[in-house]
Amino acid sequence: MSVLVYLIPIALFLGLLGLAAFLWSLRSGQYEDLDGAAERILFDEDDDDSAPPR
Repeated sequence: MSVLVYLIPIALFLGLLGLAAFLWSLRSGQYEDLDGAAERILFDEDDDDSAPPR
């Protein structure tokens, strides 16, 4: 039972830390463009002209 005295504050701290990290990611714009990376991979933007044509 005395272990709960240590585990409950640790669990609350880790939960608040995860919430703070999530809120920080929202404010810094991590979730602004969800489709951009998925669509960007479909376009070939090779600017390397030294490579031989296929």
